[in-house]
Amino acid sequence: MTKPFRTGPEGDKPRSDLRVAYTSNSNPLSIGLHSRVEGYYGESIRRLASAVCKKLEVTTGHLKIEDFGAVPFVIAARLEAVLKQANPMLKGEYLLPFKKFAKGKSSRDRFRRSRLYIPGNQPKLMLNAGIHQPDGIILDLEDSVAPIEKEAARYIVRNALRALDFFDAERMVRINQGKLGVKDLECIVPHNVHLVLIPKVESATQIQDVDKVIKNTSRINKRKDSVYLMPIIESGRGVLKALEIAEASSNIVALAIGLEDYTADIGAERTVSGRESFFARSMIVNAARAAGIQAIDTVFSDVSDEKSLRASVREAKSLGFDGKGCIHPCQIGPVHEEFAPSEVDIERAKEIVLAFDKATKKGLGVVSLGSKMIDPPVVKRSQRIVKLATAMKLLNENWKSNHDK
Repeated sequence: MTKPFRTGPEGDKPRSDLRVAYTSNSNPLSIGLHSRVEGYYGESIRRLASAVCKKLEVTTGHLKIEDFGAVPFVIAARLEAVLKQANPMLKGEYLLPFKKFAKGKSSRDRFRRSRLYIPGNQPKLMLNAGIHQPDGIILDLEDSVAPIEKEAARYIVRNALRALDFFDAERMVRINQGKLGVKDLECIVPHNVHLVLIPKVESATQIQDVDKVIKNTSRINKRKDSVYLMPIIESGRGVLKALEIAEASSNIVALAIGLEDYTADIGAERTVSGRESFFARSMIVNAARAAGIQAIDTVFSDVSDEKSLRASVREAKSLGFDGKGCIHPCQIGPVHEEFAPSEVDIERAKEIVLAFDKATKKGLGVVSLGSKMIDPPVVKRSQRIVKLATAMKLLNENWKSNHDK
């Protein structure tokens, strides 16, 4: 008897997902469905399954579908995954229509205070991720996805990029390493990913290889806007090569550090105080600043300890980091609050920005505040503080005109 190919989560009735089994045989295609919403959507699910099979030119065999309230983009992804698992020679993709709200854009210098990690094979966590208002949402294809689920996760992430409203969050994907990473890029680049996180980077060559795949895939699919890059440094070698990595591509907008793998690599225990990673984190910040990009701190793994999370963010901010990773939506608010500029910082920044504007209007090349000269990097930092304060509603958008009055 032919063993069926399977995809889908284990456990009892996984929410917003489904399990699919496909048995290859020479009989005409048949579809068996068990769904808790069969009375409402049974026929729609069968039609979608038939459409996926038709697109991939599968006309024989038996599909067994156990549905637990999955939305169409998840159903289509799971079906495509199991059919291609059964027959790797199948070509083509089944793509649901691109939703208008899924076509947002990003920018090099946007805020990246928070980035929320979501496993690429857990669509239930993707559906409402945008309402938590992180600066970025990472659909993860790497460490959080078991090897057996890698292909299904790739299709789920591709479809999520086309179907979900993440509001103003930057659409990020963390890819795998090596050949799996190439497949990830070829799958997601045509579908409005804004930024790709590259894990465990130890050389500029790794970045350049990713860049080549992105450029080639963009050309084939006629994508014109850039795909930004965020290398993640996770080893001693990577730390020592940080500047080389940060300058490896013009598409790099941020450099991140991953301390779980880094501390394991150097044989140190990760502690709350973080003394064991001070050198590495300082290297990341200095390399990022030298390359003119953002520095992004690691995740804080204890979801229940908000006090320590806030202390960790304050430390990261004091070291020069621009953002921090989040593994749960409850961490986003505290991260944003701790990265917010203080009243003293805002007032000082306002003075510098006003002095810069006046100097610019007068055609002066030097900015002064009282008897002190203000260097261009200080002006740039002040402009960013004002922008952040305005975005967080800590400063009225019309503050300049109000100040003049």
